[in-house]
Amino acid sequence: MPTDYESLLKRAQELLPQKNLATERLEVPKVLGHIQGNRTVVSNFHSIAGIMGRPLEHFLKYLLKELATSGETSKTALILGTKVPASRINEKVQQYLKDFVTCPECKRPDTKLEKEDNVTFIKCSACGARHAVKVRI
Repeated sequence: MPTDYESLLKRAQELLPQKNLATERLEVPKVLGHIQGNRTVVSNFHSIAGIMGRPLEHFLKYLLKELATSGETSKTALILGTKVPASRINEKVQQYLKDFVTCPECKRPDTKLEKEDNVTFIKCSACGARHAVKVRI
């Protein structure tokens, strides 16, 4: 049996289990939709907002501001006033996740938004951190 450090380290690494492909707890689906005339219809808007656990109005206001377009929600979808590629909407959804959903400290999605005066804070239920939100809506 080898006794030098390097061979013991190599043997220990070989005995470790292989990493499994871990999936994130918060998996937001890609935007599903189509272009209808001069408008873009996002059919899974309500489910995306629900998965993130944020108010529909807050998420809508953020997207409309970031995409620089008008829009409205129906019972089943979001209707944007211009043609917007799905890739651009997906970028904005990921940015929203980073700014308003995941904790800056522990990177977990167990957060909620708290508003005090004119400042909005993101409060983490997992680690207890509290940070001011950088982006204002």
